[in-house]
Amino acid sequence: MTEVRARAARHKGQLNFEAELKALLYAYGDVPTPLPETVRVLDEIVTDFIIETCHQAARSATYSNRQKIKVDDFKFAIRGNEAMLGRVQELLGMDKELKEARKQFDVAEGEKGLEKGRGGRGRGKRKRGEEGEED
Repeated sequence: MTEVRARAARHKGQLNFEAELKALLYAYGDVPTPLPETVRVLDEIVTDFIIETCHQAARSATYSNRQKIKVDDFKFAIRGNEAMLGRVQELLGMDKELKEARKQFDVAEGEKGLEKGRGGRGRGKRKRGEEGEED
């Protein structure tokens, strides 16, 4: 992180990730109810990291003459941390696979729905002699 930014006054003292940090601390061997000061300090560290990373990504987008931040800007911002960048790439790959799987599932389900709809209720008139019609 290049520079430390002051937290906005409206966010001062507000915990953004309290429940998640308590669970994380407990998962790493802390007591079920950690000290409030510990949670507050970790929350400030995490929030500052997120803010700084977003500012770096915005700076990268601005340098590229874009108004919107893209995923590549975040990758560029964290390029110095190989472990974090690898994890981000892994999660993006899994996200892509899940989207493809959902797309395949939706297509297959849509075909089944069409098959059911062909012989089902419709607005068309029935011809004499069709099933379900009494003379």
